Amino acid sequence: MKVSYLSSAAILVETEDASLLCDPWLVDGAFYGSWCHYPPLDSDPEDFNDVDYIYISHIHPDHFDPATLRRMDSDIPVLIHDYRWDYLRDEIEELGFDVTELEHDSRMHLEGDLHINVLAADACDPELCGNYFGCSWVEGNPELGSTQVDSLAAIDDGEHTVVNMNDCPYPLVEKSMRQVKDRYGDIDLLCHQYSAAQFYPQCMTDYSHEEKLEARQDVILEKHELATEFIDLMEPDYYMPFAGEYVLAGDLSPLNEYTANPPRAAALEWFESHIDPDEHQCVFLNSEEHIDLTTGEMSKPYEPVDQEEKWRYINEELADRSFTYEDEPKPDPEELYDRLPEAYEGFEENRQKVSFRTDTTVLVSLLDDEYVELPFDGEGYEIVRDPDLDQYDGYVKVDVDPRLLGQLLAGTDQAHWSDAKIGSHLGISKQPDIYERQLYNCLGSFHA
Repeated sequence: MKVSYLSSAAILVETEDASLLCDPWLVDGAFYGSWCHYPPLDSDPEDFNDVDYIYISHIHPDHFDPATLRRMDSDIPVLIHDYRWDYLRDEIEELGFDVTELEHDSRMHLEGDLHINVLAADACDPELCGNYFGCSWVEGNPELGSTQVDSLAAIDDGEHTVVNMNDCPYPLVEKSMRQVKDRYGDIDLLCHQYSAAQFYPQCMTDYSHEEKLEARQDVILEKHELATEFIDLMEPDYYMPFAGEYVLAGDLSPLNEYTANPPRAAALEWFESHIDPDEHQCVFLNSEEHIDLTTGEMSKPYEPVDQEEKWRYINEELADRSFTYEDEPKPDPEELYDRLPEAYEGFEENRQKVSFRTDTTVLVSLLDDEYVELPFDGEGYEIVRDPDLDQYDGYVKVDVDPRLLGQLLAGTDQAHWSDAKIGSHLGISKQPDIYERQLYNCLGSFHA
């Protein structure tokens, strides 16, 4: 069995009889144009039209990338987890692909000696999901099933096993990992996350330069330490830290200094100094290079990127790129105002469903110095001008380009709040400086 690294979470698993392409994000411009690759990829999506199957772990654009799939042969079967909701299946089928939904922890034969077993991040256990994410409403409705949007895959050829963790967070995924370990025993290669694909700290508009750098280091260390939990539990012969690797383009390019996305060479050094290499060998590969699990040999030693050249590329190539919404006209004020009542209904319905209350008020920028004020008390919204932040018991202020805001308010067919946040398109300040997960969950429903 041979495993090639392509980019971020995109890997290619090959045996003599079959091939499986996982999470192919191979085109710049995910998350409304902000996420790009570095180094730029030499390969094109069309280069992988001879693969036998595609596995897509979840809906996020750096894993399910429509721009990549549109350039690929739609006759290739696509495999996904059988999620409670059909949004991922529907999106892939709209691109012309046939989709097979795989039940949790059910090993499926593909071709020749190649098999795949896809598991939900929370082991399809609504109590686990509810406890981790605070979704209290699922506790009284277990028949609704899991609300998780991530999956992992165990891929084997009868002799070797690759476990692809994608973005599954620890400790939520621990139960599923133990199911994999009990079923397969020895794990040859574990692919796992080690950095942060999130808005924090680069989007914090009230942080100083020094505070952003300090927060960046804290997040990197936290993610590295969580990664050791994956390795300790699965005990792989080889492990490949991957996923969440990107650079920001356009007007967001200066934020690359603060993303919790460390140079891979620095990550390699950290893992080799914290994980015994005689027990588990760390594998970093350049794009399109591979490791042969039969021999343990790599096609080529890893070559770290030149950081000066990386910043030259960011400043001279990526900084001039535009985002998808920047070609849109600035929305008419009345158009935005007309969408607010229905958007608030969605916000409030979700807030009640998850039984969430907080003294924090969300303030979302509209046009000029106007903001829409969203309290979590069910009393409705207000439009305020140049809000005095000292008057709030707590606040999260969200600044967004009005052109993107128009799409966000229009509904999920246009844009998603979560994708705007992950893509670093939202400027955020907050007091107290804590992360209230359900607050952002409710904000994600603020659309018509």
